Amino acid sequence: MAQEHTHNEEVAEQLCGTQNCKVNNHAEKAINGHNHAHDHGEHDHDHSNMSGNIGMLFLPSSVSFILLIIAILLDNWWPQDWFSGAIRFIWYLIAYGIVGFPVIKDAFVSIRKGDIFSEFLLMTIATVGAFAIKEYPEAVAVMLFYSVGEVFQSMAVSRAKKNIKSLLDQRPDEVTILQNGLPKTIPATKATIGDTIQLKPGEKLGLDGELISDTATFNTAALTGESKPDSKQQGEQVLAGMINLNTVAQVRVTTSYEDSKLSKILEMVQNASSQKAPTELFIRKFAKVYTPIVVVLALCICLVPAIIVEDYVFNQWLYRALIFLVISCPCALVISIPLGYFGGIGAASKNGILFKGSNYLDTLANIQHIVMDKTGTMTEGVFQVQEINFQPEVEKEYMLSIVNAVESQSTHPIATAIQEYVGKVDYTIKLENTEEIPGHGLCSVVDGKEVLVGNFKLLDKYNISYNTNPAEIVYTTLAVAFDKKYVGYITIADTIKEDAANTIQQLNKLGVKTTMLSGDKETVVQHVADQLGIKQSYGNLLPEDKVNKVKEIKALNQKVAFVGDGVNDAPVVALSDVGIAMGGLGSDATIETADVVIQDDKPSKLPLAIRIGKKTKTIVWQNITLAFVVKAAVLILGAGGLATMWEAVFADVGVSLIAILNAIRIQKDFITKTI
Repeated sequence: MAQEHTHNEEVAEQLCGTQNCKVNNHAEKAINGHNHAHDHGEHDHDHSNMSGNIGMLFLPSSVSFILLIIAILLDNWWPQDWFSGAIRFIWYLIAYGIVGFPVIKDAFVSIRKGDIFSEFLLMTIATVGAFAIKEYPEAVAVMLFYSVGEVFQSMAVSRAKKNIKSLLDQRPDEVTILQNGLPKTIPATKATIGDTIQLKPGEKLGLDGELISDTATFNTAALTGESKPDSKQQGEQVLAGMINLNTVAQVRVTTSYEDSKLSKILEMVQNASSQKAPTELFIRKFAKVYTPIVVVLALCICLVPAIIVEDYVFNQWLYRALIFLVISCPCALVISIPLGYFGGIGAASKNGILFKGSNYLDTLANIQHIVMDKTGTMTEGVFQVQEINFQPEVEKEYMLSIVNAVESQSTHPIATAIQEYVGKVDYTIKLENTEEIPGHGLCSVVDGKEVLVGNFKLLDKYNISYNTNPAEIVYTTLAVAFDKKYVGYITIADTIKEDAANTIQQLNKLGVKTTMLSGDKETVVQHVADQLGIKQSYGNLLPEDKVNKVKEIKALNQKVAFVGDGVNDAPVVALSDVGIAMGGLGSDATIETADVVIQDDKPSKLPLAIRIGKKTKTIVWQNITLAFVVKAAVLILGAGGLATMWEAVFADVGVSLIAILNAIRIQKDFITKTI
C-alpha cells in the first residue's frame, strides 16, 4: 500500500497549507486516507499537531473578519474623513486578499489543469465583479465566509476520519522481544518472523503471531468492535492491535509488520472511497455539466436584459449575475455526499464491519434477499465428535489416526474437531497425492491404499458401496473408506450462534428474505433452519449448486447478498450483488474476495450493516434535496433582484455547513449507541 497511495502530502496540504482547498478534491484529499505502513511515528506527530494546524487555518479568516468589521463600522456607524477613496479601497482589498488570494490562485491552477469551470473561478468572477461595481463589503464577505466554511469542512472531515485513524493507532511503535532470555525494546518495524515478543498486561501486540504461553486473555475491541475479552490457548493465533489483559504473555512473530491482518484491513478501509456509490458518480458528472451552464446563464442574466429591458442598468444586472454565480457553487453537494458515505464506512468499521467501497453501502441499503452459508456463518463452526460408528472388523484406533492425518490437510472446522478428539497428528503416517474435492471431502493414499474422508457423495463418486442410510443420521456425517472398502462414519455436531435467531428476526423486520444454502446434510440444514426461523433452506449442495440457487433468486429481479467464508464459496460471492465474509480476521482470502467483511463472526452485524447503509443513503438524499431546494429558491430570487450577496453566501456556504453537520450524524447514531 505504501507504494500505491501517497495521500500524506495531500492531507498535510489540507490541514497545514492551502486555506481554500479545491472543493471537488477537498473531500477526496481528506477522506481517502494516508499511508500508514512505513512511518507510524510520523502519523502520531501529525495527529498531535492537528489542532494547531486547524487553528492556523482560522488565522487568515480572523484577520480578514476584523478588517471587515472595522471597515463596516467606519462606513456606517463611525464615519471618518480619511476612510474614503484610495484608502478605503486598499483597506477592503487587503481584507479581501487575505482570504481571496488562495481561491484566485486555485482558480488559475484549475484552469492550467484543464478544469476551467471550477467553483474557484465562479467565486473569483463574482467577487472581482463586486469590486468592479464598488460593492466592497459583499466581495470580502463572500470570500470570508467561503474561507470559514472551508475550515469547518476540514474539521468535519477530520472528525469523520477519526474512526479510521483509530485503527491506525492500534499497533505500538515499539515491541519488547526476548534475546538470549533478556528483554530488549526495538521498533516494531524491525521485528522479524520468529522473534519472541514479551507482552505485559495492558500492552498492545505490535505484530501477528502465535501464542507461546499456555493461556492469555486479550481485548480485541480495536479489531472486531467486540468488547468481550477473548481467551487464547497455546498455539492459537493472536493479532496486532490486541491488548493483553491479565498475565505476562509470550508471542512468536509469524508475520512481518507490513503484512499483518491489521495492515490488510487498514488498506481495505482506506481504499474504500475509490469505489464510488452511484450517487457520488452522478453528482461528479452533474457538477461538470452544471458549472459551465451556470456561467452561461450568469452572462445571459447580465447581458440579455439590455435587449428587452427599457431602463437597463448594467451595474444592477451585473450584480444579479454575480449573486447567481455565488449561489451556484456546488460545494454542499461535492463535499457532503462523499463525507456522508465515508461517515457510513467509518461508523461500520467501528462496529467491526468493513466495506470495500461506498457503492456497497448503497447496494446493502436496497438488498432484498440474503443467502447464507450455514457452517461458520449461522453456526459456531466449532464441531465436536458425537459418535464413531465403524464396521466391526475395522481397527478403530489405527483408522482414526489415518482420518486425523488426512483431515490435517484441510482447514475445515471438521478437521479441528477430529484432531481434538483423536489428539496430535501421527506424522509417521505418510500421505501421498492428497486432494480436496470441493463439496465432497478429501482423497489421499496411505501405504499405496486409497483413503476417502468426506460425505457419502464422495463415496458415491468413487463407487464405494455402503450399508448405511445417510438420511437416517441427524448430525453432520463424515464417511470413511479405505482400500476401496466402506469403513464406517463419524458424526459431528455444530452449535448455533447465540445471536443467529435474533439476526433472522431483525432481517425479517427490515423486509429482507433469507435462504440458507449448505453442503451439509439436508437433515442438519433443515434442523438449523427450523430453529432459526429460516423458511427456505437447501442441503447437500456442491459449489455449482449454490451458484444455480443464487441465479434462481436473482432471476426474480431481487438484489442478493451472499454471506459465507469467501473462499470455498468464491463463485457465489462473485455472482451476488454483495459478497459478505464472516471471520475476516482468520482468512486472508476472505479479505481479498469479499465486498464486506464482518470481523467478529457475529451474524447480528448483518442487519446492522443494512441499517447503516439505509441511514447513509437517507442522509445523502437529504443533503441533495436541501442543496437543490435552497439553491433553486435563492437562484430565482437572485435573478429577479430579490436576493443580495448575503443570501448568496447562505445558499453556498451555509447550505454546505448544514449538509456537513447532517452527514456526520451517522457516526454519532451508530457509534455512541452500539459501542
